[in-house]
Amino acid sequence: MSYQDFKSHFEPFQAFSITDILKWNPDFDSRRLVEWQAKGYVRKIINKWYCFTTLSIDEPVLFLIANRICSPSYISFESALSYYGFIPEGVLTVHSATSLKTKVYSTALGHFNYRNLKPSLMFGIRMIKDGNQQVRLAEPEKALLDYLYLKPRFNKDEDFDELRLNRQVCKEKINVQKLKEETRLMKNKALARRVKAL
Repeated sequence: MSYQDFKSHFEPFQAFSITDILKWNPDFDSRRLVEWQAKGYVRKIINKWYCFTTLSIDEPVLFLIANRICSPSYISFESALSYYGFIPEGVLTVHSATSLKTKVYSTALGHFNYRNLKPSLMFGIRMIKDGNQQVRLAEPEKALLDYLYLKPRFNKDEDFDELRLNRQVCKEKINVQKLKEETRLMKNKALARRVKAL
């Protein structure tokens, strides 16, 4: 198998794993990956996950990689709040929710932070297109709920001022009825109080 055959198959994946490769070609010799890394063709993201060095890195690509290297997960918290324009600054770390253990990956591509939520709280997710791939992203209401769920110190006006929420954008993009319904689904009284305060 030539490198060009390999690249033409896996380039659309953005990120690919050893498992992906072996599903495609069970006889693949993993020493080829070591060789291709030495030649500068591929780059290791984390253990068993790779991408091509020619991959153009932007926010949608980082979101897709975050989804792929830890599954199940979806983009949420500060990353989703920034994506929707709720907070003014860009976010250097990609923040995701997962039903797996909390973990952080510092890679050559960027930082990926996964925070644990109970499986019952893994809802309120939309799919957005990145090329021919789908990225799992918290809906606006759920991104805000996820953030407040893990930030118990946000209770008063001053606390929310510190978050620097763009209230106009929030009013435009958040469905208040949906926010209330999803708050009830979270089954957390302290969270409900924080949402009411907001």
